[in-house]
Amino acid sequence: MTVSEDGVRVAVVTAPKTLTENPPDLSRLALRAGRGAPEAIDALFALTREDVRRYIARRVDPNWVEDLTQETYTRALRGLPRYSGRAPVRAWLLSVARHTVVDRYRLRERTPRTDPLGDVEGCLGVGAASPGRFDEYLALAALLEELPEQRRRAFVLTQVYRVPYAEAAALLGVPVGTVRSRVARGRRDLARLVREAA
Repeated sequence: MTVSEDGVRVAVVTAPKTLTENPPDLSRLALRAGRGAPEAIDALFALTREDVRRYIARRVDPNWVEDLTQETYTRALRGLPRYSGRAPVRAWLLSVARHTVVDRYRLRERTPRTDPLGDVEGCLGVGAASPGRFDEYLALAALLEELPEQRRRAFVLTQVYRVPYAEAAALLGVPVGTVRSRVARGRRDLARLVREAA
């Protein structure tokens, strides 16, 4: 309690020193967590979770965010014993998150779609069930498989999933110009493959 100038008692509430005046040294916390200290693991993950979640949320479907955040921390937990403190902890965790996101897109690209054939129009858009349209879709999917892997990834991320070029570059770990180049070459390859198939 403090007494103000006019003689009124005023309660002064101060924030705990742990997070405001003395921000935790995340590197030391990570090193302790790497040695298996459960309270250090809990504190490290609690202090960094929102940054990791926000990073992931900007790059993926909203339905994936919680799952990929959890997967990032599962991977980080396995990697903590090897963390040496040379890189900032947040940068290290965001790198783990980036790899987790990229792996999800890779898995999605490799996994065959299992939508029922009765809902072709819903999957491919209005008019997709018209004669020949589904065959065209299958032909395009087959042509995409013939592209070199790097071009196919860049093309599918930006042209099929509509991921912005900058985000695709971050997911693929290459400069934006490289993504643009791979997409352009992928288009040329697809045009050539279509001509050859005709």
